[in-house]
Amino acid sequence: MTPLYDAHCHYHDARLQAHRAEFLPQLAALGVAAAVVNGTRESDWPAVTELCAVHPWIIPSYGLHPWFVRERSGHWQESLAAELSNHSRAALGEVGLDRWVEGHDLADQRRVLGEELALAEALQRPVTIHCLRAWGALQEILREGPGLPRGLLLHAYGGPLELVDEFAGRGTYFSFSPYFLNERKSQQRRVFAEIPIERLLVETDAPDLFPPPERNLHPLADAAGAPINHPANLAVAYAALAEIRGLPIEALAVQVADNFQRLFM
Repeated sequence: MTPLYDAHCHYHDARLQAHRAEFLPQLAALGVAAAVVNGTRESDWPAVTELCAVHPWIIPSYGLHPWFVRERSGHWQESLAAELSNHSRAALGEVGLDRWVEGHDLADQRRVLGEELALAEALQRPVTIHCLRAWGALQEILREGPGLPRGLLLHAYGGPLELVDEFAGRGTYFSFSPYFLNERKSQQRRVFAEIPIERLLVETDAPDLFPPPERNLHPLADAAGAPINHPANLAVAYAALAEIRGLPIEALAVQVADNFQRLFM
């Protein structure tokens, strides 16, 4: 069995807590060899640490998601540096820019992201970036900011094909989400047909970004009954991306494994 890798997820999320005892063995049966679990704010970093301590195949990642930068404490930089320093395998993320969220303060997001990227450079850690409707600002930050020798991931890449070459030239990888199987995401499927194969990764973003019902092999709901993304939909994303690329799934999985290990391991 060719191993699978989830480049971006949130297994520590409270919405998945009741399902964890069931889905973790399912992932082992699917051949999931590693997953990057991303904290998004100071309050959930301890949950990431706890999960990774119990399951060594899970890679921790810590950051301030742009939706939550306003919640940061006055000592968030020290706390983030401590988390990264205490976990030699840890990545930095999920961080980024978002002009879609209501009431956004892009200038504040940029300040925080700049500090996070400087920390990633200093500690030589890979970075996972969330970007929505802020591609120009992200280009500026990456052009003007510190180098990132360990590389970065644009998770669930929603930008245009025209930006791929520039981002790839800065050590960027691009992860395909099962959410892109929704009909209105046809443009992103076309983009992922063209991204250089050595820059492709696969993700679930579980419990978010679930596939459309007809492709959702593992329907799941949170405690309130709202649909959420099952981590085993990673296999759905692999199969879809292999179809988009015109490759046997085994060939894609071998390439993605190499890409994942190059960035995160």
